[in-house]
Amino acid sequence: MAKSRRVAANKKNKAETKHAHLFKKTPKDFRIGRSVQPKQNLSRFVKWPRYIRIQRQKAILKQRLRVPPAVNQFSNTIDKNQAMTLFKLLAKYRPENRKEKQERLKAIAEDKVNNAKSDKKSKPKVLKYGLNHITSLVESRKAKLVVIAHDVDPIEMVIWLPTLCRKMKVPFCIIKGKARLGALCHMKTCTAVAITDVEKQDDRALNQFVASVQPMYEEAPRAWGAVGFGIKSRHKIRARERELEKEKAKRFG
Repeated sequence: MAKSRRVAANKKNKAETKHAHLFKKTPKDFRIGRSVQPKQNLSRFVKWPRYIRIQRQKAILKQRLRVPPAVNQFSNTIDKNQAMTLFKLLAKYRPENRKEKQERLKAIAEDKVNNAKSDKKSKPKVLKYGLNHITSLVESRKAKLVVIAHDVDPIEMVIWLPTLCRKMKVPFCIIKGKARLGALCHMKTCTAVAITDVEKQDDRALNQFVASVQPMYEEAPRAWGAVGFGIKSRHKIRARERELEKEKAKRFG
């Protein structure tokens, strides 16, 4: 029995020596100046730029503080399906860009040089933008719909606009993203846009959208923003609740 074990061991050793080059151990050494360190998530150790730090701190502060109703109403935005319907409509009435304007003015100048009668078209139906312009349109009740961005900074620039729209009985809605409105107006960002007039075929679509959105913003906001606690505070609150439950159990149990 012992002899057979010895023979088996010798065979195994011969096999190992034969194929030793295939199974060489190469352990990694992670001391200084040795193997390359394994990849880690170092985002916690990164010193982020100041504007990013401010953005993040501001977002946390908004969660921790009780936001007043006038500011909190900007978190009540239209849903994804409503936004898709709205942007399909708004895309048809984009104002002309710089190149289109140059071509139009060039055509008018050429007509003047050639003494040709230019076809006088009616005023183009396009989106109106710029806070002062929109304010005057709302005050004169020419705006059929006002679209306001929810992330305007500082918020004081547009905080009064929903109240003015309610007073003048002009329908309005709040959407996510000032950059989306900016893209419509050939700019980086845009605080608000207004529709004053649409083509006959789009009249029904506009009325349907206004009817679906109006109930959301009919009444003046009264709800304060809910306070969101951090993870440490939540653990402390839970611990207190457990202690209170234990005390109640001792008293009444």
